[in-house]
Amino acid sequence: MRFPSAMIPLAWIFAATVLPAADAPNKWEADIVKFEKQDADMPPAKGGNLFVGSSSVRMWKLKDSFPNHVCINRGFGGSQLADVVQFVDRIVIPYEPKVIVLYAGDNDLAGKRTVEQVHADYLSFVEQVRAKLPMTKIVWVAIKPSVKRWAIRDKGLAANAAVRAEIEKGKGDVYIDIWQPMLGEDGMPRTELYLADGLHLTPAGYAVWNKLVEPHLQ
Repeated sequence: MRFPSAMIPLAWIFAATVLPAADAPNKWEADIVKFEKQDADMPPAKGGNLFVGSSSVRMWKLKDSFPNHVCINRGFGGSQLADVVQFVDRIVIPYEPKVIVLYAGDNDLAGKRTVEQVHADYLSFVEQVRAKLPMTKIVWVAIKPSVKRWAIRDKGLAANAAVRAEIEKGKGDVYIDIWQPMLGEDGMPRTELYLADGLHLTPAGYAVWNKLVEPHLQ
């Protein structure tokens, strides 16, 4: 199932006039401090692959998924893309990754944030990374078509389209379409890829992601 570009309001794709900001600025402070303590106790290698985003990243077993790659997992809670933007200087920049794999936006749309805000947050994330890590490749894993949030699928498709439009401007970043592979022949989410909550992934779900992501890792 594809979302025809002609149906996507231009404002959704190009509007990014409001500066992105996390809805609850201090909500994830304890999680970030925990990461910083881990880094102080055992500094991770620089120049690898950084995975950052929401709980779909946090639950991603990177050592099993990518045994031949150096990966750092900085997924936290049920965070939004706006939260990732807020903490770029603390959980992204210090690792000087060659590749950043970003999955977020899902929780934003399920909450109070709009497609325009997700688009603006993505632009802010890229801007902050480019300012300090100009050679780092950013890999956007598209917002997934989950069973639980199927009712807001049009928002997910529109947000994905907005980000894809930015990436296709040719800045060396990567858009990974996991939307189509996670749908069945009936055009609905493949239930075997999701846990009982209809939102988080089973090992089969991560296997779909792994196959698409691995070719882009450092």
